[in-house]
Amino acid sequence: MLYGERRNIGRHFRRYGALYLMLILPMSVLILFHYVPMYGVQIAFRNYRITRSIADSAWVGLKHFSKFFDYYNFGPIVRNTLIVNLYSLLTFPLSLALALLLAYVPFRRFAKLVQTVSYAPHFISMVVLCSMVIQFTNARTGMINSFLALFGIPPANYMAQKDAYYSIYVWSGVWQDLGYSSIIYIAALSGISPELHEAAIVDGAGILRRAWHIDVPGVMPTFCVLLIMRCGSLLNVGFEKALLLQNSLNMSVSEVISTYSYNIGLNSATPQYSYASAIGLFTSVINLILLCLVNGVARRVSGSSLW
Repeated sequence: MLYGERRNIGRHFRRYGALYLMLILPMSVLILFHYVPMYGVQIAFRNYRITRSIADSAWVGLKHFSKFFDYYNFGPIVRNTLIVNLYSLLTFPLSLALALLLAYVPFRRFAKLVQTVSYAPHFISMVVLCSMVIQFTNARTGMINSFLALFGIPPANYMAQKDAYYSIYVWSGVWQDLGYSSIIYIAALSGISPELHEAAIVDGAGILRRAWHIDVPGVMPTFCVLLIMRCGSLLNVGFEKALLLQNSLNMSVSEVISTYSYNIGLNSATPQYSYASAIGLFTSVINLILLCLVNGVARRVSGSSLW
């Protein structure tokens, strides 16, 4: 029995050995850059100083977590983070809508042109994107104010308006990533059997009915998986964009967890590494809990989940 098992294992490796060799590099990168650095998580529970090693730093337990929870601006920072992410979550189905529209465009050259144009903003760097947003919304020379002036609307400094910040942040992101995010849905739509559409056409179904009863159910597993992953990062907002669009007039709505952590951890005269690590660990734990909850709900409701 033991000899037979060994022979089966040897046959298995001879057959799939090349695939296992290809797996070595990504697994090495995953272990090296994701699992090995987890040793540093204990910084959040220590009073770490850069002149000392992690092990030599004093253990302080949950002191830094309590400091963050007691911070006078804790509520507004978490609220701003959730508003930005939930607002962005409302625009999540737009990439699916774009993929459906492109799938039914009768002129394929036009569809490819739209795809190329919509993909292009994704490759603009974040610094350039934020510079464009600031220039477009400039009260004196901005393109948006110049356009609105044609209709008699007086100019305004939109980057200084608290009510406008969330929309500027979210919709500039939609413009940048809408086309690129639709790629995976276009790939999923290409996997739907053409026979289903042919049968629907024979039965007299129009474009809307075909899209609703064939395409949407066909890509729904992909949509659910991407939605679960998106919900698993509700407390994560990339600090680059928030920091670049931040100014003294919109600080009350633009300060999020990531920018606060960056400022106290790296952008201050006396960096507080342990405090910043505690904030990062807090957001990671909350995101993990949300990921598990949303995954469980999706599995019960739609049958599609990450695990």
